[in-house]
Amino acid sequence: MKCCGDNDPIDVCEIGSKVCSRGEVIQVKPLGVLALIDEGEMDWKIIAINIEDPEADKFNDIDDVKKYKPGYLEATVEWLKTYKVPDGKPENQFGFNGQLKDQAFAIEIIKETHEFWQNMVRKKTDCGDIVCKNVLVNDSPFCCGEEAAAAIVQAAPLPGKSDPVSPEGQCV
Repeated sequence: MKCCGDNDPIDVCEIGSKVCSRGEVIQVKPLGVLALIDEGEMDWKIIAINIEDPEADKFNDIDDVKKYKPGYLEATVEWLKTYKVPDGKPENQFGFNGQLKDQAFAIEIIKETHEFWQNMVRKKTDCGDIVCKNVLVNDSPFCCGEEAAAAIVQAAPLPGKSDPVSPEGQCV
């Protein structure tokens, strides 16, 4: 099955021991990638670990996740396969028969999606519904001042209330 990308920002599944806050920006080490097919579109899922994680040094490729966190990747694939079912949607499918690809493959996917992003913010390709306003890419026709960017953020609805999560990742 040949699928085009979904043109969304790249998704990262961070496997470290610390639960990050929503919207938190962290530096990660890519370990592998999963080719999720979501409603007929390719939706890459990068598997990575926070470089600040106490165990980051022992994770360098997808095989290390299999070794040090047995069953973790299988559970992640199963969740990604079925998470839309309660909404009445079909199970997601996967490229490569659901096999995770290694770090080298993941890095190539990251490079490709970054190139697409660069073309998108420079209006060399269609953005679709993606808002490309930014304050840093000077040669982008979407570049705006900090005041305009702040106004966009202020106009966005606040996130809904969520259940608190313990440092161990358990809902409380």
